[in-house]
Amino acid sequence: MKFMKLGSRPDTFYSAESVRTVSSEVSSDLIIEVKGCKYLLHKFPLLSKCLRLQRICCESPETSQHQIIQLPDFPGGIEAFELCAKFCYGITITLSAYNIVAAQCAAEYLQMTEDVEKGNLIYKLEVFFNSCILQGWRDSIVTLQSTKAFPLWSEDLGITSRCIESIASKVLTHPSKVSLSHSHSRRVRDDISCNGAESQRHKSTTKGWWAEDMAELGIDLYWRAMIAIKSGGKIPTNLIGQALQIYASRWLPNISRQVKANQGATSDSDSDSTGEVSSKHRLLLESIVSLIPSDKGDVSCSFLLKLLKAANILNASSSSKMELARRVALQLEEARVSDLLIPSLSYSSDTLYDVDIVLTILEEFMLQGQSPPTSPPRSRLGFERRRRSRSAENIDFEFQESRRSSSASHSSKLKVAKIMDGYLQEIARDINLPLSKFIAIAEKIPDFSRLDHDDLYRAIDIYLKAHPDLNKSERKKLCRILDCKKLSVEACMHAAQNEKLPLRVVVQVLFFEQARAATAGGKVAELPSNIKALLAAHNIDPSRPPRTLSTTTSIRGDDQWSVSGLKSPKSRTSTLRMKLAEDDFDEYDMNPDGLGRSSKFKAFCALPTGPKKMFSKLLSINRSGSEKN
Repeated sequence: MKFMKLGSRPDTFYSAESVRTVSSEVSSDLIIEVKGCKYLLHKFPLLSKCLRLQRICCESPETSQHQIIQLPDFPGGIEAFELCAKFCYGITITLSAYNIVAAQCAAEYLQMTEDVEKGNLIYKLEVFFNSCILQGWRDSIVTLQSTKAFPLWSEDLGITSRCIESIASKVLTHPSKVSLSHSHSRRVRDDISCNGAESQRHKSTTKGWWAEDMAELGIDLYWRAMIAIKSGGKIPTNLIGQALQIYASRWLPNISRQVKANQGATSDSDSDSTGEVSSKHRLLLESIVSLIPSDKGDVSCSFLLKLLKAANILNASSSSKMELARRVALQLEEARVSDLLIPSLSYSSDTLYDVDIVLTILEEFMLQGQSPPTSPPRSRLGFERRRRSRSAENIDFEFQESRRSSSASHSSKLKVAKIMDGYLQEIARDINLPLSKFIAIAEKIPDFSRLDHDDLYRAIDIYLKAHPDLNKSERKKLCRILDCKKLSVEACMHAAQNEKLPLRVVVQVLFFEQARAATAGGKVAELPSNIKALLAAHNIDPSRPPRTLSTTTSIRGDDQWSVSGLKSPKSRTSTLRMKLAEDDFDEYDMNPDGLGRSSKFKAFCALPTGPKKMFSKLLSINRSGSEKN
């Protein structure tokens, strides 16, 4: 830190009976009141350097031995006034980045200009400010911070703008060429190897050497400084993102603690202070959001979701929330389930988590993940196909690039599907979560993005346990999002004994598990004709494991398997048939594609005798367990 000393006389100011005075053989003839403090001083040294005091003394007549001057609006208070008074007496004063702003404002107020006396205080302060303060990094930061106490004066004198320009210019310069404080310069030198080149281990730290010091600034000054840095165009956007994360990590935790501490305020004064704190923090958050670089990956998805949580707590503007949701959607595949659990503070909803904002993020992600065309554009003229030109090569290159972006989008959707199924498992425990919102999030994931439905089945099972009051129609509606053919063996075993599932789902699980067991090991020739007909109707190649299909796949009437030639069902099968007809395959079980209850019932009846016995046994167990409950 740079400092400057002015004057050579020792300090002779002292206090006596709440009055500040100066030791002198000459009696005082001037009383100056500043912020409730009285100073017994002398006219000659003060009026010789302060034009404002000259004018006040000329305008007010002397009524006693001491002429009284009141300065109620003096900038900087008694400390700044005493600096100016000591300078007038020639007493030694020390100026640094911590008090130069107050001294400049006070000197300007007293009009200590060159017109009054050569080498006056304003001139000396200006020389020190330009030659020392603005040349040092730490000095510029501290000086800019101190302008917050004198915002109007600092703006009028140009102190704030010059400090911001100085900071921005130093950020755009290599740290080795910047005048840093002793501790900070030593830290930066440690990050630079002996030959002057940056070591790979500390390269990113060295490039962002300025972020931690700037995090000390208030949000209004920080915002202006970051705008100046971004307008320079030399700092990579990822470093801007890192600086914003450092700044938010310093201030946002304080936001959460203070807001939660103030939520229990009951008196009017407490509620007013709480509103003021929330307003300041809301400005802080919205300013950070406005500074986030536009490029994907400049800030982490976890950081964006933390900002979104803070936005909910502070009731930030809808535009800020939507901007954060849009940015999260750009890199949703990087999110963690815990980050997506955003608390809901809405009075209109009793849910634990804000499911609506996550649904908005998911919708934005699906809109941004549109796949490009799967085939290159065709030429309008036939002869153009035979001519190989540079433009044709460019078209092929662009097509290959589009295919790469398509596969990248597909892999992102696979990751997002896994994340959202985990998210569904967490929110399913909320007893106040409506069924419609659970289904809405589950259905937003494309069918091809879920390679298996095990995680989705776990979420459904958790939701059924947390909501035991669901009626039969609601349970069926919930289970329609489940594809039984995409369940693993373990999930199938669990589902077959799950008493909370509709009977239709249990039958489907048992049937497809039997079909999968029959096709295992390549024993396709031993499959019964009706099973092979069913596999063919679902476009499943019997020579390999069946690929995943949706449960809503339609089966045309002429493609259904034949039930002729089957033996008469035994009594247990007849009982099961009656149970299916009464309990499950009713008018609510009609598929959208028109596959009614009769065709499904025929599908079950078309099973060989062995699978029927297994189904009847398992279903009787399931039925007896449900009757006990």
